[in-house]
Amino acid sequence: MYLKEFSLKNYRNYESLHVQFENKVNVIIGENAQGKTNMMEGIYVLAMAKSHRTSNDKELIQWEKEYAKIEGRIEKQNRFSTVELIISNKGKKAKLNHLEQKKLSEYVGHVNVIMFAPEDLNLVKGSPQIRRRFINMEIGQVSPVYLHQLNKYQKIIQQRNHYLKLLQTRKQTDEKMLDVLTLQLCETASNIIKKRYLFVKQLEKWAQPIHSSISRGMEELRIQYKPSVDVSEEADLSKIVEVYYDRFAKIREKEIERGTTLAGPHRDDLIFYVNGRDVQTFGSQGQQRTTALSLKLAEIDLIHEEIGDYPVLLLDDVLSELDDFRQSHLLNAIQGKVQTFVTTTSVDGIDHKTLKEASIYRVSSGQLI
Repeated sequence: MYLKEFSLKNYRNYESLHVQFENKVNVIIGENAQGKTNMMEGIYVLAMAKSHRTSNDKELIQWEKEYAKIEGRIEKQNRFSTVELIISNKGKKAKLNHLEQKKLSEYVGHVNVIMFAPEDLNLVKGSPQIRRRFINMEIGQVSPVYLHQLNKYQKIIQQRNHYLKLLQTRKQTDEKMLDVLTLQLCETASNIIKKRYLFVKQLEKWAQPIHSSISRGMEELRIQYKPSVDVSEEADLSKIVEVYYDRFAKIREKEIERGTTLAGPHRDDLIFYVNGRDVQTFGSQGQQRTTALSLKLAEIDLIHEEIGDYPVLLLDDVLSELDDFRQSHLLNAIQGKVQTFVTTTSVDGIDHKTLKEASIYRVSSGQLI
């Protein structure tokens, strides 16, 4: 898969942009605050229908403009298609081959991207929320069903939390509605957790040899999915529903007292072990960065395994955050394999064949020069 043409209109600091890219490494050079990251974000938003930097879509629209528009022409398995996303105060409108998609979940997945930015180095040592977002974004790209279940789950959580608040404040005393919402939550949660277990198993399969290679065979990586309820990977859907329902029965009074849902996939986490030790707690910064890099590179092969095509890789100002050895390993891994976009203030000091053969674009004040 590769992004052949890309356009922005009224997006961040880009009033208008149209550019053609090569199916290889494309390096975008520019000083800070000129629009490098905005361009990368635009590609990400085109694929995922949401930003990795903000949850407020209005920030994507240029000042005093009514809408922002992102378009792309994609080659995927020798077939071309056009994708388009319009963002306005009324919401988002997505088109595939000029046909509007009724749901964003039907649109996401037509363009597959992996974003690797400096903040992704916090994947290991950051909060559980960062790791849950990582899981959701990656599974969502290759499984529309998962995305649908996740959206459904989030709506049930909102309804259930609202009802728990009403019970907490005694504005409601009837708990029958809570029973209905709890059962819906258990059923949806069971589908999510089952898919996450499978994803983590696949991710570990691809990440282990990469981590071993980067650590020169000195380290073994293991990844454990840690749900907020005591349920094993082998449990079937009915068993997971049962475990969740029992858990909610035990914590009902506490949930009403606090006015919020205290268990479920929105409270799960990932644990990373290097040579049997929790790398978040006991790992060095180097081990944490190697783990994060291994996960990102593993995603490339995982997505290829799932859809039969490689995703587009976005490296946003991340090379400067890696030492020479990890930098070299990253560039070796992508060479001739995946269309890659690299942003940097300068390629000076990076002596690698991949960058010498790259297409170079320069950005200044929201324009390619």
